Amino acid sequence: MPTPLSSLPRKQRKAAFSAHNFARRRFLTVPLSKELRTRYGRRQLPVRKGDTVRVVSGSYEGQEERVAQINTRDRTVTLDNITLKKADQKLKPLPVRPNHLLLTKLNLSDAWRRRTLKAIEEPSVDETEPGAADAAPAEAPSPPETPTEPAPKRARARPAPKPAADAPSTPKEGT
Repeated sequence: MPTPLSSLPRKQRKAAFSAHNFARRRFLTVPLSKELRTRYGRRQLPVRKGDTVRVVSGSYEGQEERVAQINTRDRTVTLDNITLKKADQKLKPLPVRPNHLLLTKLNLSDAWRRRTLKAIEEPSVDETEPGAADAAPAEAPSPPETPTEPAPKRARARPAPKPAADAPSTPKEGT
């Protein structure tokens, strides 16, 4: 969905309600906790089923629950154990807006999400070869002494100019 150029509320609402599903998913972004921000180098992510979130405002403030369902049409998230008691004393899952949530733990069971969220972590000594801590650090290979010359630029082939059509210099009669 392109960003609406108008600031009129009716046009903003129309753009949001007529957005495609891939754009509606972006409406369901939730800010990351400070630990996840430093680990992944991102400020917010679209929430997914299986993520663990903390409710930061409302009557359920402070509760940390798992995401049970996501409704892109209504732009709400349903959490486990966040329910509303109906008049007949039955419990109904309470939909929560994503602006009331904070992501605390990510569901990384999807390989695509793992690839897109490559952690900004350097491999520690434990993850490298055994005995690497005892050995002296290896020196980086030195650059070649002779500088390499850049490849010559190739001339771009341009299309031949079209011959100019002989336009009549006098206007047609009868027009």
